[in-house]
Amino acid sequence: MVLGAFFFSTMAVGVRIASAGVGTAELLFYRSVVGVLFLVVLLRAGRVPLRTPVPAMHLWRGLLGSVAIAAWFYSLVHLPIVTSMALNYMSGVWLAAFVVGAALLAGRQDRQGPMLATVLLGFAGVVLLLQPTLAQNQLFAGLIGLLSGVAAALAYLQVGALGRAGEPELRTVFYFSVVTTVTSGLAALATGFTPWSAMPWQSAAWLVPIGVLASLGQWCMTRAFSRGHTLLAANLQYSGVLFAALYGLWLFDDRIPPGGWIGLALVVGSGIAATVLRAQAVGARPAEEH
Repeated sequence: MVLGAFFFSTMAVGVRIASAGVGTAELLFYRSVVGVLFLVVLLRAGRVPLRTPVPAMHLWRGLLGSVAIAAWFYSLVHLPIVTSMALNYMSGVWLAAFVVGAALLAGRQDRQGPMLATVLLGFAGVVLLLQPTLAQNQLFAGLIGLLSGVAAALAYLQVGALGRAGEPELRTVFYFSVVTTVTSGLAALATGFTPWSAMPWQSAAWLVPIGVLASLGQWCMTRAFSRGHTLLAANLQYSGVLFAALYGLWLFDDRIPPGGWIGLALVVGSGIAATVLRAQAVGARPAEEH
């Protein structure tokens, strides 16, 4: 899981650099195409058939995932990397919020206090984390980063439903990549692809590595959840925030005031606490959910 978090954080660096000459939709398209090719190889090697009895579920999961990744890529371009990563990792807190909301709607108010506390703690961390960016007119990008976490949480719920329906995880990830390729391709056509002759070499050089790093990160994450302890793996993925912070300081000279670092700690801590409480409440989930 730590290696997977490292791959995802390095991919975020590539997105940040490549965005200087390539649009967000284009980056997502190239990333998805490489992912599809990578997964085709894995599906053939694992002899996993492509035919699925639940195509509508895959479509819905793919659309949610497309929104989540597109929003994350946008925030990566306009926010410090560590801020963008932390907002995307708010998905664990959003999942806790959904669990609390569902319990309250069902009239089950007992034992919701600790979970609700993690939600409030996470939002307090977001307020502190975004405060340093307000002076730089980055509030909109911060809201988009929050959206990436919400969409990711909804996508995780749908992936859990696919897992309970008996869908192999490789097929789930494959159809997600296919839907993302189509949606991002249409968006890139609408905004216009950057001609290769006009693309900076720094951007062109990162197009394939972004897809490879994303695929390697997905593979590491899947392996960690399928062969390791689910709760430990879920919490170790927050190491990506640490890698992002180091990259931001080293490569981009990102400066976050003390209040922002406190907010970052609150976001990570609330996400870990929400994961622990949710695991205790509903038991270990299949690897696909994560």
